[in-house]
Amino acid sequence: MAQSLDRLKESPSQTAGPYVHIGLTPNFCGIGGVYASDLGSTMVNDLSKGERIELRIRVLDGTGTPLKDALIEIWQADADGLYNSPAELRGAADPNFSGWGRQPTDMETGVCLFHTIKPGRVPFRDGRLMAPHITLWIVARGINIGLNTRLYFSDEETANAEDPILARIEHRLRVPTLIAERQGDTYVFDIHLQGEKETVFFDS
Repeated sequence: MAQSLDRLKESPSQTAGPYVHIGLTPNFCGIGGVYASDLGSTMVNDLSKGERIELRIRVLDGTGTPLKDALIEIWQADADGLYNSPAELRGAADPNFSGWGRQPTDMETGVCLFHTIKPGRVPFRDGRLMAPHITLWIVARGINIGLNTRLYFSDEETANAEDPILARIEHRLRVPTLIAERQGDTYVFDIHLQGEKETVFFDS
């Protein structure tokens, strides 16, 4: 006999927040004793090779309001275009650069900051070089399945024009939604969840 499901409620494992912060950034939530520091909070050290940059990221809803409870993870190559991964077969990545980071957005401003290095170019599966880029995964209250996108750099015009992923985006007017604007040593990137400026998201 079939069971009626109309009385069942959504369980915590099916929702993003506040569990995402409690589970992934306990120190940020004021829960001590789990990790000395939240995993992914530091990507570089004094010996990391490459150009040091800051990423200033916001996640905006359909009204342009920053989400103050989002969490973002980034994954990127090192300055030589090598990933810190066992699957990296082209050479040894910089041992002083993690290549992966995780940060929550500030609960007052909605701004998320990463201190990292500018990545090198990585080959596409057909051998063509992709432009320097960083892969992002975004989750927040109301985003039950994480969103995946990329961040490219405004001062890499030639590399961006050659990038095979950017060339495949159906509507060329949407390419700017993936470009972070440089302001000194900081790259500013807004992720729009809806509206005319909606960011291009990729299948996971």
